[in-house]
Amino acid sequence: MSGYGSMLAPGMLVRHPGQPDWGRGQVQSNIGGKVTVNFEHAGKVVIDIARVELDLVVET
Repeated sequence: MSGYGSMLAPGMLVRHPGQPDWGRGQVQSNIGGKVTVNFEHAGKVVIDIARVELDLVVET
């Protein structure tokens, strides 16, 4: 698990490294290590952050 996984908060933008076709996702919730993310091309997905390290999207 990444060091920042527990710090993911609603509104943050992420990408799933194993599913680049899903596009960017916006974190909806982070409860007990389960993060719900609304992806552009995959809809809402619940991700176990102990198994998948999401990539933060930093917009400049």
